Amino acid sequence: MNINDCRNIWVFVETEHGQVKNVALELINEGKKLAHTVGEELIAIVIGHKMENVVQTVISYGADQVILVDGAEYQDYTTDAYTNAFTKLIKIHQPSAVLVGATINGRDLAPRIACRMGTGLTADCTGLEISPEGEVTWTRPAMGGNLMANIICPNTRPQMGTVRPGVFKRGTSDKDRTANIIREEISTPEKEIRTKLRDFIHVAGIAGVKIEEADIIVSGGLGIGKAENFMLLQELASALGGAVAASRAAVDEGWISPLQQVGQTGKTVGPKLYIACGISGAIQHVAGMSSSDFVVAINKDPEARIFDIADFGIVGDLFEIVPLLTDEIRKRKKLNSTPPSIMTPNNICK
Repeated sequence: MNINDCRNIWVFVETEHGQVKNVALELINEGKKLAHTVGEELIAIVIGHKMENVVQTVISYGADQVILVDGAEYQDYTTDAYTNAFTKLIKIHQPSAVLVGATINGRDLAPRIACRMGTGLTADCTGLEISPEGEVTWTRPAMGGNLMANIICPNTRPQMGTVRPGVFKRGTSDKDRTANIIREEISTPEKEIRTKLRDFIHVAGIAGVKIEEADIIVSGGLGIGKAENFMLLQELASALGGAVAASRAAVDEGWISPLQQVGQTGKTVGPKLYIACGISGAIQHVAGMSSSDFVVAINKDPEARIFDIADFGIVGDLFEIVPLLTDEIRKRKKLNSTPPSIMTPNNICK
């Protein structure tokens, strides 16, 4: 495609069981800033079947336009069908850049599209900037998380990148917003779809809220000592209405599911409150939680690196501190009748 003919920032709106995934709303908010910086529009790409509710949701969260491809063959995600629809949309509308969530499906879809379009793709981005000329700088961890690489794609379009969930904040919903909806009729013959979804098996780690969607996270590291001790963190998380997570060291020991791992090789999270228990603060872990609004660190080592990024640090034995903290939270909930979902760091740390 001719670079001079390419305009607008696109966001792929990933859905699950008819619901928009948080990462899409995060990218709409951030992508809109990029688009408006260069006087262009943020366009949400919705592919699926009977997606009117999804369309209205992305409009309410700030999409300037929505391009919709609706068909029974898009009911469930498949690489072949979605790649076919997306590449045809790109050829028709010629976007300048495409943002895709770095989810399981996003990491499957984006490289296939980039390959077909003959363009570059930057994976697992944690930062985005744009020049006045519309050139996106994609920032991602490199060399084991020890440095951050800034990558550009100056010679081909669209510029493409997958962005980790939880890196950016989603905006607020305005149900009165309106936007133009473009409906494209693109079909994918059944014979071209080589895989089919036979069943959906729900896999869960420790019961509770998904860590990438949680406002409050209680996370454990090697200092937890053994798998059974994660129940202490689960009790605190339950009292707060949050989720339990872990560092890679705890996951490697087999103490907790990889689904709960935060870090460069795990999930990126950005909760309002992140409580790190027995976590040293290795750069690989920090890369996955540095977007947290407020960080509380509990560690018996006063020299632990986690204290360098913590807003509030407690030097001491987590096995003494966490139960006391849990009891105090429960007492305050009874006294104040404060729902866990609206408890704030200020409430907790006074």
